Amino acid sequence: MKKVLIINASVRNERSHSRKLSKLFADNWTSKYPQDLFTYREVGTEVIPGIDESWIAGAFTKPADRTEADHKALELSDKLVDELKEHDIYVIATPMYNWSLPSGLKAYIDQVMRFNKTWKFRSGVPDGDYVGLLENKKIFILSSRGDTGYGAGEKNAHMNFQTTYLEFIFGIMGVKDITLFSLDNEEFGGEIFEKSKRQIFEQISLVE
Repeated sequence: MKKVLIINASVRNERSHSRKLSKLFADNWTSKYPQDLFTYREVGTEVIPGIDESWIAGAFTKPADRTEADHKALELSDKLVDELKEHDIYVIATPMYNWSLPSGLKAYIDQVMRFNKTWKFRSGVPDGDYVGLLENKKIFILSSRGDTGYGAGEKNAHMNFQTTYLEFIFGIMGVKDITLFSLDNEEFGGEIFEKSKRQIFEQISLVE
C-alpha cells in the first residue's frame, strides 16, 4: 500500500483544468490500486502563508536552541514537511500563471524547502553540493498552460518557469523520479484545445 499526496494549486474550482487532471489521475490510480491512500493538500483556494523573518530565524536555529516563538513560526512548515515524508507519491496539479507558478504553490515550496529536513549540504557547510532528504519518492507534475511549445528545445522553452522550476526544486530535495504531463493550448480553445485534452487524458489514463 502506498500513500499518494495530491497538491492542487489552481485558484479556480470547477473551471480549473489542472484540477480535472488531478481528478482523472486519482480516479485512474484508484481503479488500479484501490488499497492506496490519498491525501489532498490545497494551496490554491486556501491560503498558504509566505515565510517571514520569524520563520527564517526559527528555520536556521538549531532545533535544540529554538524558542517557543521559533516553534510557533515553523508549526505549519513542520506539518507540511512531515506530510511529504509520510507519502510515497506526489501529484502536483498546477496551471501556469505568467509563465510561472501560482503564488500559493510558491509559498508552499518556501514552507517545505527546509535546511536539514528536506535538503542539506553534503559537507555540512555551504558549498553548493546539495543532498536531498526526500528519499524513494516519485512525483507526477500535471500542468495546464494557455500556449504550447514549452518543452526542452521548443519555441517557448525559454519562458517556462513552471515545470522546469518544479523539476529543479524537487530534485534538490531528492525527488529524481519525475513524470510530467501538460495540457496545453487552453487560450486557443475549440478543436485545438479539445485535441490536447484527448491526448493528455489518454496519457494520464495509462499511468501505472
